[in-house]
Amino acid sequence: MKILANDGISQSGITALQEAGFEVLTTTVAQEQLVNFINENNIVGLLVRSATKVRTDIIDNCPTLKLIGRGGVGMDNIDVTYAKEKGLHVINTPAASSASVAELVFAHLFGGVRFLYDANRNMPLDGDTKFKELKKSYAKGIELRGKTLGVIGFGRIGQATAKIALGVGMKVIYSDPYIDSATVEVPFFDGQSVSFEFKSTDKQALLGEADFVTVHVPAQKEYVVGKSEIALMKEGAAIVNAARGGVIDEVALVDALENKKLSFAGLDVFESEPNPEVKILMNPNISLTPHIGAATGEAQDRIGMELATQIMALLK
Repeated sequence: MKILANDGISQSGITALQEAGFEVLTTTVAQEQLVNFINENNIVGLLVRSATKVRTDIIDNCPTLKLIGRGGVGMDNIDVTYAKEKGLHVINTPAASSASVAELVFAHLFGGVRFLYDANRNMPLDGDTKFKELKKSYAKGIELRGKTLGVIGFGRIGQATAKIALGVGMKVIYSDPYIDSATVEVPFFDGQSVSFEFKSTDKQALLGEADFVTVHVPAQKEYVVGKSEIALMKEGAAIVNAARGGVIDEVALVDALENKKLSFAGLDVFESEPNPEVKILMNPNISLTPHIGAATGEAQDRIGMELATQIMALLK
């Protein structure tokens, strides 16, 4: 049986599938050629990340297809309900990338409070001639310790982010309409752990209290943080989005940065991805990464193995 990993899969996942008798193809097939490729090669399983879309055209016109797998959490690029109605297995890897996304959130936060996103642009240009001026420009950083992190969406990734915040010494509050309360256990290197109990708070209250906000929700039809939500935030607060493009109103965000309502933002995802707006890319107060939340070697190994395990269970 052939599996097409159209957006790639870790070698550990490939090896596990091959040892179970599957043939794994890692050719990247263009979206418009997928139906023909799947049919010509009798593909039974299609694995994607965020680049490939699996819509009704593929589901309806590929009779050999038995399984669709998403290497990651969000499945907004797959017509999940329709695929299941047609008898296909649809799987994802909700736990595999949580820690990696959480660490990226803190990369943006640590970089933000010490102006690394801007210093790394200006030091190569002017570090040899304007060192003292740059030193003065970046000398007003703050610490994360003792500050409040507001987490909007408290699923696996939101809780993984909370664990880091707690380890740093931050206060954590969260808002999630589906999770009224949660226990977060923070493990340490020597086997010790500390548990923390949380209760969901109103989103408006969270926005008014948090020094930093991080968003961890699926793709939405409306903004989770728009102009009215930003207005509720503290003066000089900051926000990070490593979830999905479109959950934050980028026009309102740029306005808030330009009028100093917000001090900085960290964006790993974008409304117009894969072509982010120039106003976003050129804003000196935005820390930018190109949708790499789950792009660590460790996360990709976990994703590959999790997909392989599920495929073997469902198709063997």
